[in-house]
This record gives sequence, C-alpha cells and structure tokens, in this order.
Amino acid sequence: MDSSTRSRRALILLSPNSHTAHTLTDFNSAFNHLNTLISSSPHRTCGTSPTVAAHKVFAKIPKPKLSFSSTTVSNQELLENPPKRNWLKPAVRGSPAAQALFKNLSVLERALIGAAGGGIAGAFTYVCLHPLDTVKTKLQTKGASEIYKGAFDVIVKTFQSKGILGFYSGVSAVIVGSTFSSAVYFGTCEFGKSILSKIGSFPPLLIPPTAGAMGNIASSAIMVPKELITQRMQAGAKGRSWEVLLRILEKDGILGLYAGYSATLLRNLPAGVLSYSSFEYLKAAVLRETNQANMEPYQSVCCGALAGAISASLTTPLDVVKTRLMTQAHTEAVNKVAAAMYSGVRDTVKQILKEEGWVGFTRGMGPRVFYSACFSAIGYFAFETARLTILNQYLLRKELEDAALHTAAVVDQSG
Repeated sequence: MDSSTRSRRALILLSPNSHTAHTLTDFNSAFNHLNTLISSSPHRTCGTSPTVAAHKVFAKIPKPKLSFSSTTVSNQELLENPPKRNWLKPAVRGSPAAQALFKNLSVLERALIGAAGGGIAGAFTYVCLHPLDTVKTKLQTKGASEIYKGAFDVIVKTFQSKGILGFYSGVSAVIVGSTFSSAVYFGTCEFGKSILSKIGSFPPLLIPPTAGAMGNIASSAIMVPKELITQRMQAGAKGRSWEVLLRILEKDGILGLYAGYSATLLRNLPAGVLSYSSFEYLKAAVLRETNQANMEPYQSVCCGALAGAISASLTTPLDVVKTRLMTQAHTEAVNKVAAAMYSGVRDTVKQILKEEGWVGFTRGMGPRVFYSACFSAIGYFAFETARLTILNQYLLRKELEDAALHTAAVVDQSG
C-alpha cells in the first residue's frame, strides 16, 4: 500500500478510483470526519505517520467560526431558529445604488410614496385614538357644561349609556375619511417639500411650514365631511355613518357636508403648520446631533408627541369654534340647549363669550392636548416607518430592474 493511499485513508477521503462505488452516506461520513480534523487540535506531537503530518498541517490553519455541515443539517437549523427581523426599526437605504436611485426619484414618485405611507398611518392612528376624540367632542359640544362635569364624567356616562361601543361612534367614517385625507395630506406635504427644495431662492427654513399649509388646504376637502359625520354621531345623532350622511344631504345638500369648513381651515392651518413644522425642525435637530440617516422609532415618537402638544395647546380655541359649528344639530338636537343655531365663525365666538366667557374657549383642552400628543406620536412614528419601508421596497425593486436591464444589455452586446 503506497503513501498516497494511506494518506487518503487517514483523512478518510474518497478514492479517485472510478471503478469504486460510493454512496451518499460514505460521502457525508468522510466530509464530517474532515471537518473534525480541521476543527480539532492534534493529539500527538511526534511521529512521522501521515496522520500526524496531516494533523500538523491542519493545525496551522485558522479554525473557522462556523463549522461545516451537510445541507440537510443547515436547512434544519434555519427552520428551527429562523433569523429574527426587527420590524419596528425603520428601513434604510443602504447600498450606494439605492442611494443614487433615491436622489433621482421624481417629485411625483416622492409624493406617491408619502401618500401611501400617510394613508396607512392615518387609518391606524385615528382608529387607535378615536375614543379620546369622542370624549373631547362631547366636552366641546354646546351645552356640555350643563351635562358633564369633566372628562371623567363623560367617560362614565358614555359607558353607562352605550357601553364600550359608545366610544367608537362614527369609526367607519373615520377609517375611510382618515385614510384618504391623510394620504392627500402627507402626499401634498412631500410634493411641496420636493418642489420648494428645487427653488434655490426659497428660504429652507420656510419649506416645512409652507408644505404643511399646502397639505392642510388639500386634505381639508376630505377631512371636513369625515369630521362632520363623525362628530354628529359622537354628539348623539342616531343611525350609522351612511344614514347620517344621507340625512345631511337631504336637508342641506352637498354644501351641508362642509359646515364649519372655514372654521376647520382656521384651525387646521395653524395647527398643521405648527405640528408639521415642529416635527420637521425637531427631526432635523435629532439627525444633526446623532449623525444618522433616519430617526429611531422612539425618537419619532418623542418628536411627534412634543410637536402635537405644542400645536394643540395653542389652537384649542379654534377647535372649540369649529366643533360648535359642526355639532349644531338642527332637528337632531339631543337637548334644548343645543338647539340654538350659529350663523358663522364670528357669531359663534360672540355666543361663546356671552354664555361662557373666555373659559369657554378652553373647553376640552386637557383631553385635546393629550389626544394630539398621542396622535402625533403614533402618527409620525407610523408615517416615518411606513414611508421608509415602502421607499426601501420601491428602491430595491428599481435596483433589481436596473440590474436586469444592465445584464440584458451586456448579453445582447456579447451576442
């Protein structure tokens, strides 16, 4: 028996003799033994046998961090211990190719991605915080000071009269309306930021408030009818959302859906500018201090909560006027005090001052600030996460498409 044969036996390598038949079991056994020789230290330090020589050779090779294993074992380990994925961490644009694609995105593409993320975030956020909005609306409705002693009293009486479902009155209108209004709002904001950033003479400091104002004007066309139906139901209107919609159309026509539109703009423009601008400024400050490409989830939550609290505290009087105009119930009045009609914003302000004084403009401030802080925290977190995830998938798809086109072009040239 020659030395090469002994070496193969020592390493349990399969013989290259083509006349010898080997099974898959023999191959796996030999491969696993070779792995053992590589990862283990030599047992003997002297001698001239091929086995010892092989040990010395393999001992000089750095031990691999991952041991060899058969395909079956590897797949089994992956199935038993799948890699964990952090779904709460926003997606990032990692590769240079993806970054180049991001810079070349058109204004329309950026707006559509923002609209998709905004629609998802809007529906999720409004549904989560609808009970708080119900409490706030009941406190701000005309005559609430004679019915309710405070926010806790609203919660108790609502639960006693309608149960847990009483806090979700008009939620179907919220889901539909908030999805479209949030998509329009964030899509318009992203569109505005992209357009304004291309104007060299436009001050960068004014881009967030201007984009926020553009988004509010566009989205109010959808938000006002949604809030009108929702708040009528929260104030005590009977029936489902579509039944309330039909009654409004029968009595007041299509313009009846925009009762309080001027008051809504009066509230939404300052609130939207304050909230969106505060978040964008806080976001820029955080990214500058941390030197990151995107904010962490907890950073989005904190910045959003602070921006929402600032906006809500300063615009509560405008929200009270808007709510009074929207909840004047015509023949649907649930009590005699609420039966009085307001003719407009100016008349509403005079009536509040006459009946309740300046304190009337602070009705529901506590729940509204808390609601707005929670809403902005959840909303901006959901928007940033959804937008970055959609953007990441879109860039990945474009990157794969470009790679496929490049490969096809190379094949055509070589052919």
